[in-house]
Amino acid sequence: MPAKPIAAMGRSYKCPQADRRDYLRFAARQRGVEDGANTPTGKQSMSARFGRLPWLWLSLLVFVIDQASKFWFDNNLTMYQQIVVIPEYFSWTLAYNTGAAFSFLAGASGWQRWFFAAIAVVVSVVLVVWLKRLKPDETWLAMALALVLGGALGNLVDRVVFGHVVDFILVHWQHRWYFPAFNVADAAISLGAILLALDMFKSNKSGETTP
Repeated sequence: MPAKPIAAMGRSYKCPQADRRDYLRFAARQRGVEDGANTPTGKQSMSARFGRLPWLWLSLLVFVIDQASKFWFDNNLTMYQQIVVIPEYFSWTLAYNTGAAFSFLAGASGWQRWFFAAIAVVVSVVLVVWLKRLKPDETWLAMALALVLGGALGNLVDRVVFGHVVDFILVHWQHRWYFPAFNVADAAISLGAILLALDMFKSNKSGETTP
């Protein structure tokens, strides 16, 4: 006996198997969208959107270490007290710096506090935008920018909150030559600047060798 179409009262009904096939096709399409971020194309899209902003973890690490170390020395040492670590070469100390890194303009009348704070804010914004625009292969540059950013923010907080920067690292040679006292933020900024210079040198050198 030939099969009859499933119909009644002018209405047609879908076979349950057809509904299941439609559902499976829809679920497969959804999985493809969700898994797109894990494909090379998806990763490239995420990288293009956020650049090297994930390197902000390094900025946060520098900031936390800098602020924690400043807090400890400020609360445990008296002004200009020295704790010798390596005789005639390296000591812990406590000094307040109203200038820039390594006591630059520390003897000014006070205008430098907000001047350097404003510079730090502008530089921080520029560094964040720069990180966002970096390419995936620019790791050294991302590390350099993150170090400078963390140091800039560390000293910025000091200037805004206290009006001075806490320095506690003292490098000297015997008692004849003393390098200006500095802190973790200054060291991070200096290291970042060195990495920036090395990255520029590497880029220029690779550009010269490219035919």
